[in-house]
Amino acid sequence: MPISNRQLPWLTALSAALAIRAQVGALPASLAYVFKPLTTVLIIACAWSRGATQPRQRRAVHAGLVLSLIGDVALLWPKEGFVPGLIAFLLAHLAYIAAFCVPVRLAARPVVFVVYAAVAALILASLWSGVPDALRVPVLAYVLCLATMAAQAAVWWRASVGRSDASSARHAAIGGALFMASDSLLAIDKFALPLPLAPLWILSSYWLAQSCIARSLATRSTSP
Repeated sequence: MPISNRQLPWLTALSAALAIRAQVGALPASLAYVFKPLTTVLIIACAWSRGATQPRQRRAVHAGLVLSLIGDVALLWPKEGFVPGLIAFLLAHLAYIAAFCVPVRLAARPVVFVVYAAVAALILASLWSGVPDALRVPVLAYVLCLATMAAQAAVWWRASVGRSDASSARHAAIGGALFMASDSLLAIDKFALPLPLAPLWILSSYWLAQSCIARSLATRSTSP
């Protein structure tokens, strides 16, 4: 029996809950190898029928989600898969930046970029001493792409006020901010101090971020 679009968000939430429970030890850890990638696959499915009126943006968001899925799989092996996962998510953020540049040019609201750059710099400065030398350049490049993605999403939101794409832009901005929050928690847990129930906070904010970005693809025309 085919899964309807109305059922997909509920199935995504269920899969996410099972993945998180597996990662915190409330269920067998092996279940994370099934439900962690499955959750992102379901988010991709939610996004697949959206954005038909903006094909360039649609392709870029879909590329970002698929690259995120690759990163999710890599990070199932946190030690061996950290760098491949970092690269996959860096490429995902580049795809999202391309998507959010379709409705508005890059850094069209410079003040927004200054704010996000300041937040990223503060987070990075607080963690820098704990980042191994071999990872400093990849981590710096990743943070730059992450902050740019989140800032450009917020720029789109600011530029969309009074336009028909305001709801899509708001979802993108919330998704970008949540992605920064999720990755900040991940970095704190990895490079600074272990967080209690870290998978709960990291994965819940991550999948909310991805769901919001998926919902930034409109279901109908959003021409200004």
